[in-house]
Amino acid sequence: MTDHSDALIAYLGKHAPFHSMSPESLAAVAATSSRKRFRTGELIVDYVTETPDEIWIVQTGRVVLLPGPESGADALDIVEPGGVFGFLPLLSEGKVSFTARAAEPTVAIRIPGPQVRTVFTDPAGLSYLATSAWDTISARSSPRDRASLVAVEALIPRDPLFLDADTSVRDAVKKMTDEHTSYVLIRLPGRGLGIFTDRDLRTRVVAADVSVDVPISRVMSAPARTVPSDRIASTVLMDMLESGLRHMPVVDPRGRVLGVVEERDLVATSTRQSFVVRRSIALASDPTELKGAADRVTDLAVNLFRGGTDATGASAVLSVMFDAIVRRALELELAGHNEPWTRQFTWLTMGSIARREAMPSSDVDSAMSWADDGDIDIPALRRMAAGVHATLDLCGLPADRNGAVAFKPRFSRSASQWANAAAGWLDDPMHDRGIIMSSLLLDARPARGNPALNTVPDAFAKMPAEHPNALRLQLLDALSGKVRIRSLRDIVARRGGTFDLKSHALTPIVNLARWAGLTVGIGSASTTDRLSAAAGHAITDGDARILREVFEMLQRLRLSHQIDQLSAGHAPTDIVTMSELSPVGRNLLTDGVREVAAVQRRVRNLAAAGAVMGTMSGSPTL
Repeated sequence: MTDHSDALIAYLGKHAPFHSMSPESLAAVAATSSRKRFRTGELIVDYVTETPDEIWIVQTGRVVLLPGPESGADALDIVEPGGVFGFLPLLSEGKVSFTARAAEPTVAIRIPGPQVRTVFTDPAGLSYLATSAWDTISARSSPRDRASLVAVEALIPRDPLFLDADTSVRDAVKKMTDEHTSYVLIRLPGRGLGIFTDRDLRTRVVAADVSVDVPISRVMSAPARTVPSDRIASTVLMDMLESGLRHMPVVDPRGRVLGVVEERDLVATSTRQSFVVRRSIALASDPTELKGAADRVTDLAVNLFRGGTDATGASAVLSVMFDAIVRRALELELAGHNEPWTRQFTWLTMGSIARREAMPSSDVDSAMSWADDGDIDIPALRRMAAGVHATLDLCGLPADRNGAVAFKPRFSRSASQWANAAAGWLDDPMHDRGIIMSSLLLDARPARGNPALNTVPDAFAKMPAEHPNALRLQLLDALSGKVRIRSLRDIVARRGGTFDLKSHALTPIVNLARWAGLTVGIGSASTTDRLSAAAGHAITDGDARILREVFEMLQRLRLSHQIDQLSAGHAPTDIVTMSELSPVGRNLLTDGVREVAAVQRRVRNLAAAGAVMGTMSGSPTL
């Protein structure tokens, strides 16, 4: 055997679906395979006008898959090193077609069809097909940049595909291949709906070693999670990212199924990588692998933003990714424990990540709450939390600089202790740093465990009616963080001065929005959602609109600034040098700061007059 063949065997053996083959089978594949080099833009293979009996695996470089022979057409997909293309045209006998070109200088390995067919007859090959094939099967048209604010109904690519519940898995998969879809729907008794997707094929048929002759009703997901037709595309995308789903049936107000949207229907090709990255996070087997997946997250946010996704959307995706890293770090830390306490606590993520407003510079705020009737080893639980944060540090997600971390006693308590603490903060917000603690816990999202163990939001639910003084002090705290007009004017006027985007502009908006949300019973939510909910109640419609617009402008400026810092090899921060901003940027920042100060002044005046919920007319503190 030649050195060339040895190297080829070694490379194939590292990548699915060849990684599970015996050495003899690998040698047989390598013996008939060949390496080829391609220049940037060079055609590798044409599955549109021809039906080559072969597949390819990328060794170096990148390959772009196009819907036609034109090199300028929109891409269906990008294949990175280790990726395989060509198996679907081969297995579907030409029904799936595209052309492949080198996106940069590329080395690709050609493997003849007869060898390939034997690969896909074993369980590993079928598993690979179930996991990867549908990305190309469902690519009937190239992904396009689409407005994130359009209703999801407008993005449905085709009429829904229904099959009877007694259809076999074999026939369902054949129908999916023939129709170029990655799902089928099943009507259930009443108005119920089931769905069978690539994920069900992978997890409930292949992995479970279930016969392909069973009816799909045995392996479908039911009831299927649906989405109303008037939901905004960006919010549906976030639902998909958080739930891990890649298909959402869309229903009109009468319950009629209009079709199914996939993540590719909602976002551009670059955004699809968010699902790939999220999957790599979920599959990380140790902290080192998790770090490798986490290293891709910031680049993902950069690509999203530069690719046209607004700062709000890019920040939300970044937050979901950070949450996924936290969750996986927690799972890895718990993997070696079987004690009862591992199932009797809830991990809470707080701060900007919980509000879905994270930036590359964000750190991780955390807390824990455990069941009162559980068998809790508190020291072990806190040691576990310290281990989680050690992994997060490795992944580039540092712990909160102010010490809001789950391994400290202040932020790890039983559910009843949290409830009692919250009651104390409501009675005396100045005790036990009540305003700060309640602000942190009100933003919290459960990352793992029973959400009912997060007892602080319930304690604050009746705050406007039962604790108006505590609500008034929340407002006072929000207004105390207002920007100082004189010093801000000085800072903004000095072209060589610096400005802290977070402390001097964003935090006052976040705090005011949190108070405004509390007045209308909104607990954990994003800043813009809180402002929208409180518009016309705690604050005027006009002021809510101003704060939302300024907040979104500041997030754009902040993300752009941090991306520039990352590109220059610097750690991302919120400190901008005024002289480095463009004239337009300086004007936007100046106007935004002025608008925030004006809103705070108007809210203060309304509060002093008793025209705001949770305030007292004529109070000298206002």
